[in-house]
Amino acid sequence: MVLFNAATKELTAKIVYYGPGLCGKTTNLQHIYDSLPGDGRGKMLSLATQTDRTLFFDFLPIELGTIRGMKTRIQLYTVPGQVFYDATRKLVLRGADAVVFVADSQAPMLEGNRESFQNLIDNLKEQGTDLEKLPHVIQWNKRDTPNALPIDVLEREVNRFGAPTFEGCATRGEGVRETLTGVAKLVLKSLTERYGGAGESAPEILPPPPKQVETPESKPLEVEEISANELLEEIDELPPTEPTSGPGQDTMSLNTHTSVVEIPVVLDRSLFTGDGLVEIKLKLYLK
Repeated sequence: MVLFNAATKELTAKIVYYGPGLCGKTTNLQHIYDSLPGDGRGKMLSLATQTDRTLFFDFLPIELGTIRGMKTRIQLYTVPGQVFYDATRKLVLRGADAVVFVADSQAPMLEGNRESFQNLIDNLKEQGTDLEKLPHVIQWNKRDTPNALPIDVLEREVNRFGAPTFEGCATRGEGVRETLTGVAKLVLKSLTERYGGAGESAPEILPPPPKQVETPESKPLEVEEISANELLEEIDELPPTEPTSGPGQDTMSLNTHTSVVEIPVVLDRSLFTGDGLVEIKLKLYLK
């Protein structure tokens, strides 16, 4: 149920994150809260117990847009996942304008997802609300787990009303922004249809993730292998040079096989940026 504040010219919509225990509801809201600038978020309230991370709700009002000159704000709530707290679920769900159902993609949680989704339908029905007509989206969370079910299986078993869905990994923030933006668009569309006026399109509520800088593909170094005899033959073919000596230098001659030999080597691929060849000197210590 949308709340109107004539004094501040604000209307407030309520979105509830619903789902089985430990599916990632609180993690979603925590990431949203941490991603918003300080002046664009309200205080987050969280109550935890020994058996469930969230007893009542996480509360987060955020500015969304305007409808007929009124500023729109959204309050985000989560419900406890355990069935033991079903009375609290009903209390938090009361007056919801939209729902985000967070499903755990792991195979052992399939039945838990189905039960929680049916529980959502039943609790809304007790309050005179039909989920099929209520704006809602589904997030397939924990897509990074090795036992995550295929999307088509989750769609068939959970998404009974063909709601928009988003893949996610809430612990890494993946899919969190897309899920929130998706449900926010449904809320604005619903409010516009109910109260008239041209509602603004839902903005990108969370800042986009930083772009990754592409690094040039590294090329493997090609090295030609030669035997010790072939190396000595190449050394014999080098022109003789005069011995050199000086501070910090070894006395040496290339036509006499001393313990240290310097050979000019040209690589056919650069070790550095650019396409030019790089000439280096290779020191061989012969025993």
